[in-house]
Amino acid sequence: MRRIIGFIRSFTLIELLRGLWLTRGYLLSPKITVRYPEEKTPQSPRFRGLHALRRYPNGEERCIACKLCEAVCPACAITIESEERADGTRRTTRYDIDLFKCIYCGFCEEACPVDSIVETRIFEYHFEKRGDHIITKQQLLAIGDKYEAQLAADRAADAVYR
Repeated sequence: MRRIIGFIRSFTLIELLRGLWLTRGYLLSPKITVRYPEEKTPQSPRFRGLHALRRYPNGEERCIACKLCEAVCPACAITIESEERADGTRRTTRYDIDLFKCIYCGFCEEACPVDSIVETRIFEYHFEKRGDHIITKQQLLAIGDKYEAQLAADRAADAVYR
């Protein structure tokens, strides 16, 4: 009896009709598509995007050239050169990040003892010329200056999770 029912179902295409009925149900349901350039989805405060170097409130850069971020970077994307200043403190003379190598893991951010290097929520960036993918110290400081209010708020929110 089961063979006969299976034979009849194969000729009447019951499975095909059930599939089309299911497709009709999804066709008439409301869509959840986001129209990207016009609409933005919410972002987490812990999102890891483009890097930035932060400054202290008095304007001095935070990086003390300990080179922990360079050592911990699994992709070897960070290059740091430093020199000693007249007052005996070390500061960076070169701080470059190769964004083609970077895997945005956040290890540099976690390794930094003075919270100097952070990853912002910026994910919309592009490169037009060869060599633009290497971000220099001046560019990193400019990004940090521009987004300092958002970075400070994200760091305060992130303190809850640490």
